Amino acid sequence: MEFKDYYTTLAIDRNATQDEVKRAYRKLARKYHPDVNKDADAERRFKEIGEAYEVLQDIEKRAAYDKFGKDWQAGQDFKPPPDWDNGFEFNGGGYTETDASQFSDFFESLFGAQASAGRQDPFAGQHTQYSGKGQNLHAKIVIRLEDSYLGSKQSLTLQRPAVNESGHVITRPHTLQVSIPKGIIDGQQIRLTGQGAQGMHGGQNGDLFLEVAFAEHPFFTPEKRDIMLTLPISPWEAALGATIPVPTLGGTVELKIPANSQTGKKMRLKGRGLSSAKISGDQYVTLAIMVPKPVTEKDTELYRSMKKTMSFNPRSHLGV
Repeated sequence: MEFKDYYTTLAIDRNATQDEVKRAYRKLARKYHPDVNKDADAERRFKEIGEAYEVLQDIEKRAAYDKFGKDWQAGQDFKPPPDWDNGFEFNGGGYTETDASQFSDFFESLFGAQASAGRQDPFAGQHTQYSGKGQNLHAKIVIRLEDSYLGSKQSLTLQRPAVNESGHVITRPHTLQVSIPKGIIDGQQIRLTGQGAQGMHGGQNGDLFLEVAFAEHPFFTPEKRDIMLTLPISPWEAALGATIPVPTLGGTVELKIPANSQTGKKMRLKGRGLSSAKISGDQYVTLAIMVPKPVTEKDTELYRSMKKTMSFNPRSHLGV
């Protein structure tokens, strides 16, 4: 996927004010509008200009897009980093005034409907019944699995986009104290009442919704409330059975491996997943037999002895 340099598309500097963004768009939109410009390339250019304006005229999208900085050039192969929008506050997700069908894959990957699904406002429209109530805001936060397993209190600093007196887009730090509920899962939201946009004419502040995502763990993989772990074991532990230590989010536990276990066998540790007051998750341990590499001649001789004395054909089920 190609990186889109929206500033180059509108022929403006990265430090352009919002008014300069608007003027550049209007000028180029008039020049390349298909009703006016009959060049074969006019329609494509008109769509590119519209997409660039869709991002740069929206201070939240622009602030998040600017996170990529000047290191990226138009046309370079690009893949959004995981949770690239972590820590930015948005009014909402999805599209604004432009027809979504004309957007590029690049735009879709950053601001498309799927990418912003977690920011949809479950209380959309409710603020209209209150005079001057501020807009609800949304942000994504990345937490550790341990934070969900135990529950925690954290101090978070989010970036809230704004326009300063000179018309430039800036971000202001918004620091707040957040309680991470025990057992929260990826994609769920935490509602912070009154932490959204400021109300007008004495109205209430909006709310802030924090969408939770999990940081990558070195060996645990979450699947909703369940925790998956691939557990390496030795051939003799698999063949003879053993009781071995297994890590969990709550600490190490002893797991009994039955004799004659095979790679792929899945075992459950009940209640060792992400559990709230009402719903419990489990941990699933999948066995993976690791074959030791013979290092010494004695090791090699042991393998030769096993080959001679054990009548074992792992391909017998294939008929060969």
